Amino acid sequence: MTQNGSHEEQEEVLKSLPNGVTLSWGIIKQPRRGPKGELSIEKIVAAAIAIADQDGLPAVSMSRVAQSLGYSTMSLYRYIASKEDLLILMQDAVSNVPIPPEDAALDWRDGMREYVRVCVQVFRDHPWYSDIPIMSIPTTPNTLQIIDWLLRTMRDFPLNDYEKISFVLLLSSYARACGMIQRDMDRVIQSGRSPESFSGSDYSAALKYLVKADRFPDLYPVIHSGAYTDDTDSPIGNDLDFGLERILDGIAHYLENKRK
Repeated sequence: MTQNGSHEEQEEVLKSLPNGVTLSWGIIKQPRRGPKGELSIEKIVAAAIAIADQDGLPAVSMSRVAQSLGYSTMSLYRYIASKEDLLILMQDAVSNVPIPPEDAALDWRDGMREYVRVCVQVFRDHPWYSDIPIMSIPTTPNTLQIIDWLLRTMRDFPLNDYEKISFVLLLSSYARACGMIQRDMDRVIQSGRSPESFSGSDYSAALKYLVKADRFPDLYPVIHSGAYTDDTDSPIGNDLDFGLERILDGIAHYLENKRK
C-alpha cells in the first residue's frame, strides 16, 4: 500500500484506532442535525471539561453532561458512543495549547523549558488530566502537535529518531511528574492550608527533634541544614527547575559526546 493508499485501504488501517481517536481527527462524521440542530461534539466535550474542572473526573458521566446541556443522555450517544471516547476527546481538547512560532535564534534549552512549562500548566489548569490512565502512545492530533513542537527543538541534533523520541519521553515524564506535584500543591492551598505545610517547613522543628543521626545518618544533616524543609516563597518550583536544568545538562553532555 502506498502512503496514501486506496480509500478502502485507508479505511481498513483506520479501523485499528479507538473510536475516540478517530473522532478527534474528524474522521467520523457528526450527525448533520442533532436535537434542535444545536448539539455538537465540541459542545459536549466542553461541557464535560467544565464539569471535570469543577468537580473532578468522577463527576463526569454521559448523563451529567447531557443534563448540563439540557439534552437527554441518548442525544449525546448520537455524537459520542461511550464515556471512554469522551475522555479521549477531553484529553485532546485541553492539549490544544498555543504552539510558539519557529524562532531560529531560540536556544534549544529555552525551547525545552517552554515545552515543560506549558505541559505542567495543563495539569494545573485541569487537575483531572492525570487521573485518566495512560493507555497507549499519544495518537490524537493536539497531543501529537505538542510532540511535534518538542521535536522541532531537536531538528538539528545529531541524533537518530529513536534518540529524539526517547528525549521526548524523558521530558514529558518529568513534566507530568512536576505537573502532578504542582497540582497537588494547588489543591492543598485551595483547601485552606499554607504552602509551608506542603513544603514541610511547618514541620521543620519537629523533624529535627525526631530524626536522629544514629538511625538516619545521611538524612540527619540534610534535615538540620534546612534543605529538606526549605521555607521559600516557591517551595516546589525551585526544586523542579533545578531538576529540569540537570536533565538539560545531561542532554547537552550527550550531544557533546555524539559530536566527537
